[in-house]
Amino acid sequence: QLQLVESGGGLVQPGGSLRLSCTASGSTTLDAYDIGWFRQAPGKEREGLSSISSSGGATMYSDFVKGRFTISRDNAKNTVYLQMNNLQPEDTAVYYCAVSEVLTLDRQWYDYWGQGTQVTVSS
Repeated sequence: QLQLVESGGGLVQPGGSLRLSCTASGSTTLDAYDIGWFRQAPGKEREGLSSISSSGGATMYSDFVKGRFTISRDNAKNTVYLQMNNLQPEDTAVYYCAVSEVLTLDRQWYDYWGQGTQVTVSS
Protein backbone atom coordinates (compact mmCIF):
# COMPACT_ATOMS: atom_id res chain seq x y z
CA GLN A 1 0.00 0.00 0.00
CA LEU A 2 1.17 3.46 -0.84
CA GLN A 3 2.40 5.40 2.19
CA LEU A 4 3.55 8.98 2.02
CA VAL A 5 5.99 10.59 4.40
CA GLU A 6 6.27 14.35 4.89
CA SER A 7 9.32 16.03 6.37
CA GLY A 8 10.94 19.43 6.68
CA GLY A 9 8.62 21.13 9.11
CA GLY A 10 9.77 23.04 12.12
CA LEU A 11 9.80 26.35 13.93
CA VAL A 12 10.58 29.43 11.88
CA GLN A 13 10.37 33.14 12.50
CA PRO A 14 7.96 35.33 10.54
CA GLY A 15 9.41 36.09 7.13
CA GLY A 16 11.42 32.90 7.15
CA SER A 17 11.40 29.93 4.78
CA LEU A 18 11.03 26.18 4.90
CA ARG A 19 11.09 23.46 2.30
CA LEU A 20 8.83 20.49 2.86
CA SER A 21 9.41 17.13 1.25
CA CYS A 22 6.97 14.36 0.43
CA THR A 23 8.19 10.91 -0.48
CA ALA A 24 6.82 7.39 -0.59
CA SER A 25 7.91 4.67 1.76
CA GLY A 26 9.07 1.36 0.39
CA SER A 27 9.46 0.79 -3.33
CA THR A 28 6.40 2.71 -4.47
CA THR A 29 7.08 5.42 -7.01
CA LEU A 30 5.17 8.66 -7.16
CA ASP A 31 5.69 9.47 -10.81
CA ALA A 32 2.29 8.09 -11.80
CA TYR A 33 0.43 10.46 -9.50
CA ASP A 34 -0.52 14.05 -9.16
CA ILE A 35 0.53 15.19 -5.70
CA GLY A 36 -1.08 17.83 -3.55
CA TRP A 37 -0.04 19.71 -0.45
CA PHE A 38 -2.61 20.60 2.19
CA ARG A 39 -2.56 22.03 5.68
CA GLN A 40 -4.76 21.93 8.72
CA ALA A 41 -4.63 24.38 11.58
CA PRO A 42 -6.24 23.60 14.95
CA GLY A 43 -9.99 23.96 14.75
CA LYS A 44 -9.96 24.50 11.01
CA GLU A 45 -10.68 22.35 8.00
CA ARG A 46 -7.91 20.89 5.89
CA GLU A 47 -7.24 23.24 2.99
CA GLY A 48 -5.55 22.71 -0.34
CA LEU A 49 -2.41 24.71 -1.01
CA SER A 50 -0.84 23.43 -4.18
CA SER A 51 -0.89 20.54 -6.60
CA ILE A 52 1.52 19.27 -9.23
CA SER A 53 0.92 16.90 -12.13
CA SER A 54 2.70 13.58 -12.40
CA SER A 55 5.19 14.94 -14.93
CA GLY A 56 5.65 18.22 -13.11
CA GLY A 57 4.45 20.13 -16.14
CA ALA A 58 1.37 21.61 -14.53
CA THR A 59 0.81 23.18 -11.14
CA MET A 60 -2.00 24.78 -9.18
CA TYR A 61 -1.93 27.15 -6.21
CA SER A 62 -4.51 28.49 -3.86
CA ASP A 63 -4.82 32.26 -3.84
CA PHE A 64 -3.49 32.60 -0.32
CA VAL A 65 -0.12 30.97 -1.10
CA LYS A 66 0.38 32.04 -4.69
CA GLY A 67 3.61 33.98 -4.96
CA ARG A 68 4.97 32.67 -1.66
CA PHE A 69 4.91 28.88 -2.07
CA THR A 70 6.38 26.86 -4.92
CA ILE A 71 5.67 23.22 -5.61
CA SER A 72 8.10 21.04 -7.53
CA ARG A 73 9.01 17.42 -7.93
CA ASP A 74 12.03 15.31 -8.71
CA ASN A 75 10.76 11.98 -9.95
CA ALA A 76 14.28 10.58 -10.02
CA LYS A 77 14.36 11.13 -6.25
CA ASN A 78 10.72 10.14 -5.85
CA THR A 79 10.10 13.37 -3.97
CA VAL A 80 7.73 16.31 -4.18
CA TYR A 81 8.70 19.58 -2.55
CA LEU A 82 6.90 22.62 -1.24
CA GLN A 83 9.14 25.64 -0.90
CA MET A 84 7.54 28.12 1.47
CA ASN A 85 8.81 31.67 1.66
CA ASN A 86 7.79 34.70 3.71
CA LEU A 87 6.04 32.52 6.24
CA GLN A 88 3.62 34.21 8.61
CA PRO A 89 2.03 33.12 11.90
CA GLU A 90 -1.19 32.28 10.07
CA ASP A 91 0.74 29.62 8.12
CA THR A 92 1.12 27.63 11.33
CA ALA A 93 -0.47 24.22 10.75
CA VAL A 94 0.20 20.58 10.11
CA TYR A 95 1.14 20.14 6.47
CA TYR A 96 0.16 17.02 4.54
CA CYS A 97 0.77 15.56 1.11
CA ALA A 98 -1.48 13.13 -0.70
CA VAL A 99 -1.91 11.54 -4.13
CA SER A 100 -4.58 12.09 -6.72
CA GLU A 101 -5.37 11.06 -10.27
CA VAL A 102 -6.53 14.55 -11.14
CA LEU A 103 -4.92 17.93 -10.70
CA THR A 104 -7.08 19.65 -8.14
CA LEU A 105 -7.01 21.35 -4.74
CA ASP A 106 -10.20 19.61 -3.65
CA ARG A 107 -9.22 17.15 -0.93
CA GLN A 108 -12.05 14.73 -1.78
CA TRP A 109 -10.00 13.61 -4.79
CA TYR A 110 -7.00 12.65 -2.68
CA ASP A 111 -5.98 9.41 -1.01
CA TYR A 112 -3.06 7.96 0.90
CA TRP A 113 -2.43 10.91 3.15
CA GLY A 114 0.85 11.14 4.99
CA GLN A 115 1.09 11.66 8.74
CA GLY A 116 1.86 15.33 8.36
CA THR A 117 4.67 17.62 9.44
CA GLN A 118 4.21 20.51 11.86
CA VAL A 119 5.07 24.02 10.74
CA THR A 120 5.11 26.70 13.41
CA VAL A 121 5.74 30.34 12.56
CA SER A 122 6.47 32.39 15.62
CA SER A 123 8.90 34.96 16.93
